[in-house]
Parts: sequence; structure tokens; C-alpha cells
Amino acid sequence: MNTLNQQYEEKVRPCIDLIDSLRSLGVEKDLALPAIAVIGDQSSGKSSVLEALSGVALPRGSGIVTRCPLELKMKRKKEGEEWYGKISYQDFEEEIDDPVDVEKKIREAQNKIAGLGVGISDELISLEIASPDVPDLTLIDLPGITRVAVKGQDANIGDKIKGMIQKFIRRQETISLVVVPCNVDIATTEALKMAQEVDPEGERTLGILTKPDLVDRGTEENVVEIVNNEVIHLKKGYMIVKCRGQKEITEKVSLTEAIEREKTFFSDHAFFHSLYNDGHATIPKLAEKLTLELVHHIEKSLPRLEEQIEEKLAETQAQLERYGNGPPSDTAEKIYYLLDKVTAFTHDAINLTTGEELKCGDRFNVFSMLRNEFGKWNNHLLHSGEKFNKKIEKEVEEYEAKYRGRELPGFINYRTFETMVKDQIKQLEEPAVKKLKDVADAVRKVFIQLAQSSFIGFPNLVKIAKAKIEAIKQEKECAAESMLRTQFKMELIVYSQDRTYSSSLSECKKEEEERKQHL
Repeated sequence: MNTLNQQYEEKVRPCIDLIDSLRSLGVEKDLALPAIAVIGDQSSGKSSVLEALSGVALPRGSGIVTRCPLELKMKRKKEGEEWYGKISYQDFEEEIDDPVDVEKKIREAQNKIAGLGVGISDELISLEIASPDVPDLTLIDLPGITRVAVKGQDANIGDKIKGMIQKFIRRQETISLVVVPCNVDIATTEALKMAQEVDPEGERTLGILTKPDLVDRGTEENVVEIVNNEVIHLKKGYMIVKCRGQKEITEKVSLTEAIEREKTFFSDHAFFHSLYNDGHATIPKLAEKLTLELVHHIEKSLPRLEEQIEEKLAETQAQLERYGNGPPSDTAEKIYYLLDKVTAFTHDAINLTTGEELKCGDRFNVFSMLRNEFGKWNNHLLHSGEKFNKKIEKEVEEYEAKYRGRELPGFINYRTFETMVKDQIKQLEEPAVKKLKDVADAVRKVFIQLAQSSFIGFPNLVKIAKAKIEAIKQEKECAAESMLRTQFKMELIVYSQDRTYSSSLSECKKEEEERKQHL
């Protein structure tokens, strides 16, 4: 591992530091950053792998022990330099003096974020460890996949955990580190299924097999085939590791000694020694591979990341320009500034009613919107007219059938005709009032949009403008509705000197006279 770190010291650390610093600044809320996410079923040995890589004890036990995403940032220090640790979450940050305290600090952080008990949260805990014995590497440990809720957990805890995991691994910038015990059928593990759902080609998935000492006799060759990528193909391949078991933890076997025992286990194993010789086994080889994979992934993602940052910067600058320079500090100047704002808004409001271009630059067009609304109203009138014509024809037929005596065909009682016309007018009144309210609401929305655009950064001014607009809208709408209903009452007096009617009647008389003359 030391040879690796020396060889890549100038290349590796700057890449990882760049992404770590961006993540600490909160950039990940807006942009997806390159990362390695560690996923696995409960009791898959995930915590043991991370312990072996970091050299510190992490929360372990039965049930859910990782209750929040844990960002584990490891930085290699020069030989002889002291161990350093720091934990940070929310607005809290604390240095850790002793590696022994790491597990306790993580549990405290989880309790503060997710509450006491067995609840979970998607809020990130960041743990930084610097030591001569760790690789340059950053991993994000996610809660273990569970299927059954235990006492104190939500019934849908399994779905919540899966949702949290998917949020991380669905990003193209994330490498999925799938941890699977050797003594289970790899094809049925939930963690690998989830990785395959978002990465069906296996381009950004790396498999880690654990607990090789628990493999049943006669199945060792199956494990070798999996690690050699002959069963479920992953482009990043597989690694196999043997971490401390519970017996070794109870016997207080150190992590350093555990790595030596792991090396002996694989090098002397009848089946697994070939994996060791090919560089597919042990924690040090895993650390080497992960570092190289992460650095390669970062380098590959940097061009796109740079584009995203430039796009976000341009978008943010455009938003800032809309806010302008802000109000002046001098009291007298503030008054003039306020007057200018209100005057500009008033000027734009007047222009909005006449269809002229607005000073604020935004494209609001009341006339275009009203033209659409009145077009719909015209269609409604045409449709109503067609229905009325059919209705008149039907009622004339019914009238003739019931009351016609010596009268000529086609003539009906004037009062009956008047009643039919009044009914038609009455049927249009409520739709007309509804159209009035629709238009009033649409105009109100346009003026509110204008206020929001004119008073960006001044929520109180927007609030006052909204209240004024609403009050004016209510007043004018009531007045308009009153006038509209009065107009409908006037229309119920059936009297017309409409030239269209007179002209049509004259044309008919003229045609009749001409017809008689030709006879």
C-alpha cells in the first residue's frame, strides 16, 4: 500500500480532495459528485470491510447499525505523523483525539440526527480520518438492506432504506460497492439486484465477497468462479476479503494483526490462493483497487462536472442580476429608491392594460390572454345559437300541432315566440357571469406576476401589491357583474330595431313581389 501511495501521491490526493471539498461545501445538493457507495444486506460484513480499510471500529451489531449515510474520508499521512479524526454533521463539528472514540461519536451523531432507537435518516454524517495506515479513499456507507421491521421501526423501513440507497446509486457518478457474504447465493442478494436495476451492464458496480472462512466444503470452486467474473459479470470485477469475525473481536485481535492473518489465510488456502496471487484478495489489494477506481472515475467525471458548474454559475448570475444592486443605505435615498420601484410598477401596470412593452422586460400580454377567452365565449354563443334554432323549430312544430286552427303554417303566437327568446337569453346569463369571473382571475394572476417580477427581493412589497390587486379585483368584478346582470335584464325586453332583422324582412318581401310580377 505504501508503494501505491508513493506512486500516486501527486495524482490521487488532489483528485479526492477536490471532490471532498465540493461535497463539504454542499455542492452535492445541486450537482452529482463522483463517489463510491457501499451497499449490502444486513450482516453482509459491510462494517467489517470499512473497519479494515479505515483502521477504526465502527458501529456494529444485529439489526440496523448504520442509521445515516456515513461519508468516510480517509487520508494517508506520512510515516511517524499522528492519527487525526474529525466528525461533522448538520452545523456541528468535533475533532476526535483517540481512534477508540470513533464508534461512540458516530452513535451519538446518529442519535441526534435520527433520534434514539432504530430510526433512520438520509442526512449525511462526515467522518474524516488521517493516518499513515489508511489509503487515500472516500466511501459512503449506506444502511444495510432489511426486509422485516423490528420493534420500534416503521413498518415500511425496508422501503425507506431502499429508497435512500437508490437515491445514491442511481447517479451515473456513483460506483456501487456491493458487499456479499460467500456463504449465500449471490444471485439472490438484494444489494446486487438493486445495483443491476440502475446499472444493468455492470459498468460501475464492484463486487466484494466476505466471510470466505464460512464457505461450505465443496463450494469453494463456486466462489473462485464468482471472483473470476464467470458467474454474474461486472466490468469492474470482484474482490474477496476476510475481516475480523466476532471471535477475533472478542479476543481483541488488532486490525493490523487481522490483516496479517488474512494474508496467511488466502496464501495458504487450497482454492483461494490463486485469487491471492492474481491480486483479487485481501484488504490491502481492495484498498489499492478502490483508490484507483475512484481516481479514474473522478477524472472521467470532471469534464461533465465542470460543464454543470458553469451552467449553474450562469443560472445563478442571471438570478442575481434580476435582484439588481439592492436598496441604498442612506435613509433619504431609500425613500427615492422605493418611489422609483413603485412608480416603475405602476407604469408597467398601465402599459399592461394598453398592450405596450413593459419596463421590467418580462413578457406579459393581457390582450393575448383575453383574446383567447373571448374566442371561447364566441364559440359558446355559436353553439348556443345552433341549439336555439333547433329548439325553435321543434317548438313551432309542437305549437302548430296543438293550437293551429285557421292560421297559416309557420306562424305562432307572438307571446309564445317572446317567451322562447327570453328563455334563450336567461340561459346565457350565468355562463356570461362565469366567464367574467374567469377573465377577472386571469387578469389578477397577470398583475400578481408583474408585482413579483417588479419587486424581486422585496417580499413585503409583493405582499402589499397582492392585497391591493385582490381588493381592486373584487371591487371591479362586483361592479362589472352588476352591469352585466342589468344588461341581461334589459335584453329581456323583446324589442328590436336591428337592421339585420329589418333588412332580411325587406329582402324577403322584395323577393316575393318579384316572384308575383313574373307570374
